[in-house]
Amino acid sequence: QIELMESGGGSVQAGGSLRLSCAVSGVTFNFHCMAWFRQALGQDREGVAGLDGGGTPTYADSVKGRFTISKDNAKNILYLQMNSLKPEDTAIYYCAADPFACPLVMVVDAYNYWGQGTQVTVSS
Repeated sequence: QIELMESGGGSVQAGGSLRLSCAVSGVTFNFHCMAWFRQALGQDREGVAGLDGGGTPTYADSVKGRFTISKDNAKNILYLQMNSLKPEDTAIYYCAADPFACPLVMVVDAYNYWGQGTQVTVSS
């Protein structure tokens, strides 16, 4: 059974940093397409950052220059380094994976595998 497990969320003050991790289990291969999404209270889930099959990152405009997505293929872990956090970054963050999501790397409906989410709260 394929499972994605996020960790690393928490509460920080504005300007702080967090690193999210997403460990993939139940597979013997690396997903080509993986991404981070977030959902704030009362809002739709939105793409934050994604990696396509070639490892090229894509970022939402709101996080460019502050967030960095990366993947450790040996450990099958996806990361999201979040710096200069703002209160508007507060949300539940989800990782997603699918072998066929690319090039729709930031589209929610392109993914069939999701983690349970981790809460990120940024206070002003």
